[in-house]
Amino acid sequence: MKNRKDSKFPTDMQPIPNLYLYKENNQPAKFDYKLNNVFRLHGLPVSCLAIHPRKDILVSCGEDHVWKLVGLPKGNVLVTGFGHTDWLSHCCFHPNGNKLATSSGDTTVKLWDLSKGSCILTFEGHSHAVWSCTWHSCGDFVASSSLDTTSKIWDVNSERCKGTLYGHTDSVNSIEFFPYSNTLLTGSADKSLSVWDARTGKCEQTLYGHMHSINDATFTPRGHIIASCDSCGVTKLWDFRKLLPIVSIDSGPSPGNEVNFDSSGRVLAQASGSGIIHLLDLKSGQIHKLIGHENEAHTVVFSHDGESLFSGGSDGTVQKWS
Repeated sequence: MKNRKDSKFPTDMQPIPNLYLYKENNQPAKFDYKLNNVFRLHGLPVSCLAIHPRKDILVSCGEDHVWKLVGLPKGNVLVTGFGHTDWLSHCCFHPNGNKLATSSGDTTVKLWDLSKGSCILTFEGHSHAVWSCTWHSCGDFVASSSLDTTSKIWDVNSERCKGTLYGHTDSVNSIEFFPYSNTLLTGSADKSLSVWDARTGKCEQTLYGHMHSINDATFTPRGHIIASCDSCGVTKLWDFRKLLPIVSIDSGPSPGNEVNFDSSGRVLAQASGSGIIHLLDLKSGQIHKLIGHENEAHTVVFSHDGESLFSGGSDGTVQKWS
């Protein structure tokens, strides 16, 4: 029988050491990625890529309404997930890797059993497209952000909406749980970032500085730096402890569609509307460019060991760099 009880937010979360240990900061960061392979996975643009927390597996989401579980390094499709009735916007692995959350233009968030590729739960409640989804580190909650200007926190066990986050005045384009914490970060078309307490649903801090719609925002693995990118190609780094801006990098005018750090937190990748993947060296401030996509690059993610990088484009392909 299903447990219908409401889940409780953990009070004292300790970071679980990742199986892939952080690279030591004295090791040289990698920038000399070369295009190694191209996986043709979707009939329409790739919207999101995510790496399995423990296995050499990638999930790719597409505007063709499906997600695909892909074996690495060859790119063989292991499972295809059918169920959404519109484009997929985002996906996120459960912390132990056995489930997947996806968000879609069909206004829903779905949870999937990865071994079967079957949908086990659908969360309905947003009134417009859902742009992003994120798992809490404890695995009992999923949060989502929407074009309807709200974010929602969903209780996986009671299968209910735990709360709605109100405050943004335009589409909420990204949402992410801070590692091992009850804190959420959102980025919005209203040009602001907000930091929320998921337990109370209250906005604790808002960061202003972008002049254009924020497309994505993320944390370093250790959580001390926030990166955000906007629709005119500006990427900003923020000190999360002081909640102050560190630096602003303009690689526009093409939009910055997604930002992700490598596991050391020393390299930030940005997927650009120009098709270029920009790699920012946080130590030197230098920017390296990976040129391979002929059209827009929508998403970019590092392998846990940092030896490879994967980018998804508007032509439906995933490019592997190593």
